[in-house]
Amino acid sequence: MRVPDWRPALTAAHGAALDWLEHLDERPVRPDADYDTMRAALAEPMPETGLPPEQVIAELAATVRPGLIAMNHGRFFGWVIGGATPAGVAADWLVAAWDQNTAMAEPTPGLSALEAVTADWLLELLDLPRTSSVAFVTGAQVANLVCLAAARDRVLADTGWDVEGQGLIGAPAVTVLAGEYMHHTIGKAVRILGLGEARIITVAADGNARMRPDALSTALLAVEGPAIVCAQAGEIATGGIDPLARLADVVDARRATSPTWLHVDGAIGLFGRASAVLAPKLAGAERADSWCTDAHKWLNTPYDCGIAVVRDREAHHRAMTLQASYLPQPGAARDPIDWNPEMSRRARATAVYATLRTLGRAGVATLVEGDCAMAQLLAEGIREIPGAEVCNEVELNQVLVRLRDPAGLDDDAHTRATLSRLQLSGVAFPSATTFKGHAAIRFSVANWATDEDDVAETLEALTDAHTRWG
Repeated sequence: MRVPDWRPALTAAHGAALDWLEHLDERPVRPDADYDTMRAALAEPMPETGLPPEQVIAELAATVRPGLIAMNHGRFFGWVIGGATPAGVAADWLVAAWDQNTAMAEPTPGLSALEAVTADWLLELLDLPRTSSVAFVTGAQVANLVCLAAARDRVLADTGWDVEGQGLIGAPAVTVLAGEYMHHTIGKAVRILGLGEARIITVAADGNARMRPDALSTALLAVEGPAIVCAQAGEIATGGIDPLARLADVVDARRATSPTWLHVDGAIGLFGRASAVLAPKLAGAERADSWCTDAHKWLNTPYDCGIAVVRDREAHHRAMTLQASYLPQPGAARDPIDWNPEMSRRARATAVYATLRTLGRAGVATLVEGDCAMAQLLAEGIREIPGAEVCNEVELNQVLVRLRDPAGLDDDAHTRATLSRLQLSGVAFPSATTFKGHAAIRFSVANWATDEDDVAETLEALTDAHTRWG
């Protein structure tokens, strides 16, 4: 075979990557160019003849850089996005270089075995049932989809209906119940699965967006037939953790008469179970039937790596397995293709393995506890700013903020304007949201690199955006 000279292109990529990572603290935490500017910079005719790969890589890095946001900066607080650790980034480079399709164990035994070991480590770290099945997928959206597909399989199978073989036409109706602050990925998953997003029963929540067990109990009394309950371990705006043990009690009581499944969307907060300090807040999660989380959020691995965990291995396998005559036949080894929707898939568990092995249990605990401590410090500082209000009980790493208009006119408009000025300053980058009908700023502290200096600089910039321009 022809063996290319890999070094020029990889050397160019290595230099560009280090230039980006080693100068994060010197650049604004926002993109310097907008979409139209970047489209114009990149738009050129499809080349008739190729260029040297090292030239392509160098020019690509230089051209795209103004349109990149420093998501891996310690003062990036938008959308619950962690910053990848050195081990995770390096492992991800290996994944690209190895160029393995990790669908099956027979052709890729090394990476299939690594995925199985990583799954075992995660079950131990999160203290979930050790016999659960695990799928490494693209993100929390697909993780929720996989879990709810297994849930749909089981609750219908328990009524005597084979949904994989017979589909949904003529099947008993499956009712999905979720808190009024459920994440939108639940609705999309329910829509894809054909259960009907508009048919979700919304269950009342408390002031910190936590589902109320009494409201769930009442709602379930009105439901006939199979049901799927979707709880949360960390609500997207407040970080509120549903009272999981009490919700599990409600679900367990109904199981005696009707098929009922409890799913926990833990994309934001489930890794808190790795900490002895935070784990009590998430007590009862282990009693659920399935769990979603996202390694490129609080575990700080590179994109992409959602994680679906299912207690009922049989239901999970039925919902996801794939076999074909041209593929290796199933054996004793764990084939990733049996647990996730993809056939062609990258070895995304590799970065999780490297991150876990580098941090260890103690390191993961330090990471999540540190982010929660920084969130508390940020909230304390915000409360000292005249006209600023922290709108949530800071249970984990989310801080929700509103700002009163100094002119006494429009608090929503002032809050949005303050956010815009803060983002444009380049000092810090939180994101916008609406909570209880009002505009708010959401700070998500999910990066391993965030420290006291980042909090202090953020508070100074927020104060300036709020008061100087108010």
